[in-house]
Amino acid sequence: MGMNISNTSTFLLLLLALEVSIAVDLDVTKFGAKPTGDSDMSQAILSSWKEACASEAPSTITIPKGTFLMNAVSLDGPCKGPIHLQIQGTIKASPDPSKFSGDAEWITIQHVEDFTMSGGGTLDAQGAIAWKRNDCQKTGKCSKLPTTLSLNFLTDAKIQDITSLDSKLFHVNVLGCKNLTFERFTISAPGDSPNTDGIHIGRSNGVSILDSNIKTGDDCVSIGDGSQQVTVEKVTCGPGHGISVGSLGKYKNEEPVVGIFVRNCTLTDTMNGVRVKTWPNSPTAGEASDMHFEDIIMNNVGNPVLIDQEYCPYNQCTKQVASRVKISKVSFKDIRGTSSSQLAVKIVCSKSLPCENVQIGNIDLAYSGKEGPATSECANVKPAFSGKQNPPTCSRSPA
Repeated sequence: MGMNISNTSTFLLLLLALEVSIAVDLDVTKFGAKPTGDSDMSQAILSSWKEACASEAPSTITIPKGTFLMNAVSLDGPCKGPIHLQIQGTIKASPDPSKFSGDAEWITIQHVEDFTMSGGGTLDAQGAIAWKRNDCQKTGKCSKLPTTLSLNFLTDAKIQDITSLDSKLFHVNVLGCKNLTFERFTISAPGDSPNTDGIHIGRSNGVSILDSNIKTGDDCVSIGDGSQQVTVEKVTCGPGHGISVGSLGKYKNEEPVVGIFVRNCTLTDTMNGVRVKTWPNSPTAGEASDMHFEDIIMNNVGNPVLIDQEYCPYNQCTKQVASRVKISKVSFKDIRGTSSSQLAVKIVCSKSLPCENVQIGNIDLAYSGKEGPATSECANVKPAFSGKQNPPTCSRSPA
């Protein structure tokens, strides 16, 4: 008798385990989505997400080939099991910014663990109308427009083989994430599209951007306060404003930036190269350390190597008061190519908190303008040099 009960119990446990392990496949067209480009699929993806999020077994939500219209959605966790969002088609946002209310972003994914987005599809924000309404490059005041993809508090997540096209504002904003990887991620917007940062990272740990192509109207990658252990590798950038740490020091109680690694990247026709920028007159003290920029090719890039602790766009600050962000343990190594500005290397640090432990090695940047050869400028820093220095680094001080 006891043997029969034991066998029955074992069978039920195996049956339960089998049931839990069976993957759940969800196609949004089965929830009412239509690939016609003119029918809102918001409710279809929310319904499929709800079912996937409730499943303990791995779930795949598929958006098949075709064109889908979608208004603002928020895909929220926590969820019971891993979720794979497979985007094979093109998802389009309304081109009209007024269709987005308040602080709504276009696509928000938050509080989810073990999440993957892939499939070779495209997120088309249709941002051209929005850009015309955003005059912040002239006034310094930017209209609130929706970010294409807002990733908040994700853990162990991956975004791969996806394209973000013509965002209204940022293409991607990353906040509070741990172990998030972008791979073979494509970003595309015109060089004059305002405030269309490619990937902005804030208060996150372990973010990697690998083997990706970014063309946009602002920073290809911007790294904000609280970012730690960020890797940018094999990324092509341009047009755009370069790869930036900062700006830092504008707001109170910013968290330290630690462990930034930018390597084996190519920048072409960008406004800036690799840079660290902090505001003068910082309201509270800040810190940025252990930042390394290595093996970078510059093709007709303005300000290829830059630390600017007097960053003050639109004259919004007082440069006479020094930045309170302490910069240390920085290296610029094996950076080569052509500069579109005569000033190719600029390391201008805070008067009250000079940069420490800055290393500059094997710099070879050519400038062919009528003003003469490339130059460099340094202030409030004593770098350690190695290898080739073209232009001669720290050959002059600011005027």
